Amino acid sequence: MFEQGDLRFVVLKLISEKPSHGYEIIKAIEDRLGGAYAPSPGVIYPTLTLLEEMGAIRVQETDGPRKLYAITPDGEALLRDKEPTVSAIFERMADINTRHGGGPAPQVIRAMENVKTALRLRTSRGPLSAEELARITAILDEAAKAVDAS
Repeated sequence: MFEQGDLRFVVLKLISEKPSHGYEIIKAIEDRLGGAYAPSPGVIYPTLTLLEEMGAIRVQETDGPRKLYAITPDGEALLRDKEPTVSAIFERMADINTRHGGGPAPQVIRAMENVKTALRLRTSRGPLSAEELARITAILDEAAKAVDAS
């Protein structure tokens, strides 16, 4: 999806717009690409570490394992220096969004995948008791009703 080194400029630009956690950056990239691509945590977190080691971003605050990243003056200078490159990358992303947008909203797809993963993880731990089965079924039925009503 990105050429060598492009992702760090995307991450840096997004953080310059709003201090963010790693997951928020993944979501923002996916949204800007119309759901056509979402970088994995295995790509984003090393990029955040690299940018932090370069002095381009810093941890603004932590909430347990979650780190909120903010841009530094060095990061702002890097974005200014690479502005034509950064603009070109975001123009390509906008083009991809235009071509791939219009399908199911990436946020909805992500939420559906989250539910499927949660169910798969829970069922892999062993059989459900009658009480657990009833509770999970009720939760899913209520979610379906709420979606249908919106």
